[in-house]
Amino acid sequence: MSGKMASCIFCKIIKGEIPCFKLFESDKTLAFLDINPLSKGHALVIPKHHGEKLTDIPDDQLAEVLPTVKKLAAATGANEWNLLQNNGKGAHQEVGHVHFHMIPKPNAEEGLGISWPQQKTDMDALKKLFEDVKGKM
Repeated sequence: MSGKMASCIFCKIIKGEIPCFKLFESDKTLAFLDINPLSKGHALVIPKHHGEKLTDIPDDQLAEVLPTVKKLAAATGANEWNLLQNNGKGAHQEVGHVHFHMIPKPNAEEGLGISWPQQKTDMDALKKLFEDVKGKM
């Protein structure tokens, strides 16, 4: 086991070394309540495969993530909610193991708050970007 995995809090939770409020578990996926919630029912869904960013996780290890998020939303009774997944410290990732937040948004004060710093669109630059990204898909 690599040093990162040995010190990873989510890997320790997966192995049962640290307790959690487990909501769902399979051979590839674990879901549990967030202990620092933004709202009632805020939960995490993680692949058991250790990887820091989404691009580090094999596709087959992610197959249950969205169905589990859907079940959590229904089970918590969330009518409106956010699904958040951050990649890298600059993008607000605090734990270096891929995780998805299901955050109920019951009102304006609770849940996830978002600013959306929309940029002015240069259509020529957008077309060039489109061609570049599409060519790499």
